[in-house]
Amino acid sequence: MQKILILGAGLSSAYLIKYFLDHAAKENWFITVADANLQLAQSKVLQHKSAKAVALDVTRKTELANYIKDADIVVSLLPPALHIEAARECLHLRKNLVTASYITDEMKALHKQALKADVLFLNEIGLDPGIDHLSAMEMIHDIQNKGGVVTTFKSYCGGLVAPEFDNNPWNYKFTWNPRNVVLAGQATAKYLEDGLLKFIPPNRIFTQTEQVIVSGYGKFETYANRDSLSYIEPYGIGSAKTVLRGTLRKMGYCHAWNDLVRLGLTDDSYHVPNSAGLTYRELLCSFLSGANNKNLEVQLARFLDISVSGKTFKKIKWLGLFEPNLIGLTEVSPAQILQHLLQQKWMLQKEELDMIVMKHEIGYQWNAKNFKSHSSLVVMGESQKFTAMAKTVGLPMAIATKLILKGKIKSRGVQMPLAKEFYVPILKELSRFGIKFEYRV
Repeated sequence: MQKILILGAGLSSAYLIKYFLDHAAKENWFITVADANLQLAQSKVLQHKSAKAVALDVTRKTELANYIKDADIVVSLLPPALHIEAARECLHLRKNLVTASYITDEMKALHKQALKADVLFLNEIGLDPGIDHLSAMEMIHDIQNKGGVVTTFKSYCGGLVAPEFDNNPWNYKFTWNPRNVVLAGQATAKYLEDGLLKFIPPNRIFTQTEQVIVSGYGKFETYANRDSLSYIEPYGIGSAKTVLRGTLRKMGYCHAWNDLVRLGLTDDSYHVPNSAGLTYRELLCSFLSGANNKNLEVQLARFLDISVSGKTFKKIKWLGLFEPNLIGLTEVSPAQILQHLLQQKWMLQKEELDMIVMKHEIGYQWNAKNFKSHSSLVVMGESQKFTAMAKTVGLPMAIATKLILKGKIKSRGVQMPLAKEFYVPILKELSRFGIKFEYRV
């Protein structure tokens, strides 16, 4: 019997755990789901005979090591900063590790040791990063194998609300970690444009956007991710003159979000004094020179150079920032206050569904002619538990774990899923779950 240890039972774990439970009998697996919240872990296991839930504080290294020692493979859904703790124990105990998070410098530093230990630390095998890598590499290799040369590469992805539940002025609801959404765009974006290195500083991230059309779903806007340059070498597209990865939102979102940035409401660098006794209206007033309780709306419109009858003003008003409601939080930053408010306004309700949208645009030259290859993916959530986000993050991890356990993945060391041994079988199985790209040239 092969034993799988899952670290973390949060929002993205539902489909992953279900996949393992559904395949446990056939594959002769036993699954241990470990989380600091035992009740949460138990709710995912559902008394399955081939699984158990345990309480685990991963900062307790001896306890963590004991669980890893008893496993054949470890799947980490922990917060990204905690993956390294699991990785070090996996290295010491010679266990394979799977995560959906970006490869950090600390993780990358374990590569040679992992090779020597003959173990695989597979990272970036979720949605974005993850499915984007798999689909992009399939397209890139197809172009290169027939003699084509990649000239441009653009990739976009967004976690959004399904169209029938898109019922607020922002056209957005949380489908993943709210804190990451609030703090997005706080680092300089780097990309390549027509052979030239380009930078977008944080104060321009949400103003320098592009429009993207997805067939059947209309127009979206996209803002640049932090670092598009780091994928040029791993993707093998040194010939490309333009390389950009971005995040998708509905039209109008970025302009309004940029106004929240300009106001200072996304700042996470300090705590607001006496925040518990402040109202949202008083907080907003504090960011505007010359503003008071009576003229706040006028001063805000003047500062942002917007109309009080315009769409952006209505978005800000809808959030409740003009309301005299107490914040009620102590020792918090403006970003934390905003997150608290948004979690009341932007949460998916019980009956509502989310949506994942991904698109690649790859330009290439072949036989002295120019072509552009497009691929698009749209996935709808099934329920509040089995969301499109959980599906597209969890299933690639689960399928990769199965392939590793069956000895079908030969890569070792610290890796991302770029090779054919990853994308061919994983994309094939994902298509059976409705995660299937549409292509056109």
